[in-house]
This record gives sequence, C-alpha cells and structure tokens, in this order.
Amino acid sequence: MSTTKAYAAQTATSDLAPFSITRREPGPHDVHIEILYCGVCHSDLHQARNEWHNTIYPCVPGHEIVGRVTKVGAHVTKFKEGDLAGVGCMVDSCRTCSSCESGTEQYCLQFPTFTYNGQDKHLGGITYGGYSDSIVVDEAFTLKIPSNLDLAAVAPLLCAGITTYSPLHHWKVGPGQKVGVVGLGGLGHMGVKFARALGAHTVLFTTSPSKVEDGLKLGADEVVISKDAAAMSKHAMSFDFILDAVSADHDINAYLQLLKLDGNLTLVGAPENPLPVAAFNLLLPRRSFSGSAIGGIAETQEMLDFCGEKGITSEIEIISIQQVNEAYDRLLKGDVKYRFVIDMASLKN
Repeated sequence: MSTTKAYAAQTATSDLAPFSITRREPGPHDVHIEILYCGVCHSDLHQARNEWHNTIYPCVPGHEIVGRVTKVGAHVTKFKEGDLAGVGCMVDSCRTCSSCESGTEQYCLQFPTFTYNGQDKHLGGITYGGYSDSIVVDEAFTLKIPSNLDLAAVAPLLCAGITTYSPLHHWKVGPGQKVGVVGLGGLGHMGVKFARALGAHTVLFTTSPSKVEDGLKLGADEVVISKDAAAMSKHAMSFDFILDAVSADHDINAYLQLLKLDGNLTLVGAPENPLPVAAFNLLLPRRSFSGSAIGGIAETQEMLDFCGEKGITSEIEIISIQQVNEAYDRLLKGDVKYRFVIDMASLKN
C-alpha cells in the first residue's frame, strides 16, 4: 500500500482540505495512474455536502479522471507504462449479472462500485476519488484516452460526456432528426456538441438570453428562450428526441408537448423534487419519457473514440486544487462555462 495526497471533506459543512489516503499496490490486473486532471462534477458537491444523505466521511470526490499510467500488473494487456488513461464514475461491478454481461455495468443489479463513496472491495472501507495524486484501478474499468485531444478538456467527458452521449446513442439520434437539448450547463453543452456531431438538427432551450450566443457557437442550429411561449409553440409536435439536462425544478410538460408521434424525452438532470407529468402529454400522440445514467465501459470507450475522431472536448476553466471550495460556491451560482477542471499538479504545492 502507498500513501497518497488528496483533498477531502471531513463533514457535510466543512471545506475540502488536504488529506492523506491509502491506495493499494497494483494487483495482476490493475493499473496505477498518476492523475493529471480531474473534472469537478455537480455530483461532487452533492456528495461532499451529503445532499443525497448517503455520504461516508472523509469523502474524496472526483470521477472525471485523466492521467498517465505509471505501473501495470503482470496480467494487464490494455495498457503499458506511459500510456494515457481515464477513469469515470465506476471502478468495478459484480460482472456477472445480466446488466454487466450486456455491457451496461452502470445498471449492475448488485450496484456498481463507484469511484468514490463506494465500497472498496480491496482495502475495505470506502473508495476515494480523483481529487488525489494517483489511483489504482482494474484495467477492465480503465479507459484509453485519444492522444490528439487536450487532456484537461477530456476529463469531463468521463461523466458529462458519457451521460449525454449514452441516451443519444441509445435512441439512435442521427441525420434527418430534430433534436432538442434543454439547459446549457456542464451536461447540456456536451449534449449540443454531440447532437450536432451526430448529424441532427439541434435546438437548444435555455431560460437565459445571455446563453444564445454561446449555444450557437457550440453548434446549435437554433436557440429558443423557453420562457417565450410563442417561440415554444412554434416547435409543437416537431421533435424526434429531447435531452433534458436540467437539475432544477421545471415544467417537463412544456417539453413533452414538443415531441412528435413516438418522440422521446430523456432526463439526465436530477431535480430534487418529483416532476409532475400530465398523462395526456404521453398518451396523445404516443410519446415516451425516460431517464438515463452515464454509460457502460464499452460505450464510454466508444464515446471517447468518437470525440477523438470529431475533435470534441468540453469547454472548461482550469483551477488549482486550492480553489476547489470557491469553485463549489461558483458552481451553485452557475458561474462556470461550462466545467471546472482541477490541474492536479497543484496538489504538490
């Protein structure tokens, strides 16, 4: 075992601060990764502040990890020392249930082992995430990073990227379709980029007139201010698919009414309160409302490869680890375009 520098929350109300954690020595199928960059996901804030009421302290967040392999186990075949590698939201699963066998480990029937605040099968206790110097992960849950992309801007793809790519892929979004993206934040800005890259006519919905220009720059063909009832009504019954990336309470029925026959709205945001759904917005004309959570390992690799081919990365602001508490406060205010990424070299200071 080795001691590793990290940043941790000790309680729900304390700031993240320097902390030492223990990592296992790489086993036969493990890779040891020096962490170069780690994205800041809104989930990190929820977990650190125990807003989901399941946090075990101390908590070391971070599940958008990009780094370089420094050591490999004897039986590792995917990686060698010096390779770039990524780790997303999961570091293991049961690997035997129907979900795992079908490549959808994120829906493991025994529950996946999350990168942090999960049950550590090797050392006991809980898993610690990417706000740290290094991490040891089974190669089966480690991703290859395209070498042609900016590494810092790749980090958010490991959560924000796959969370938006997976439903677009599942619902077969492509050329000739009209696709909506609700909300322009960490998730929504990736949804716009992916929908456009997949060939769909892409419409961004936002409550903020200040985001119109950004939406168009990111690839939206149209931007609609969702508070404008007349603008919304022009799009009634015209969408094949809508990706809803809003985590605040909002009127889901206003968007269901925009779907055509057999259209689908998938929710990837996580509002705190239930969203009332009017039955007839689903019944007439035959629409569906679904949810989606991240993606399996194979699909995440597919997404990364697609990003390498198309030159897609996240829009980021790089911070030092010493700025993470300020970043959390700004995240609550929506004051980021569109994802914070920690330069983990700052942890050495």
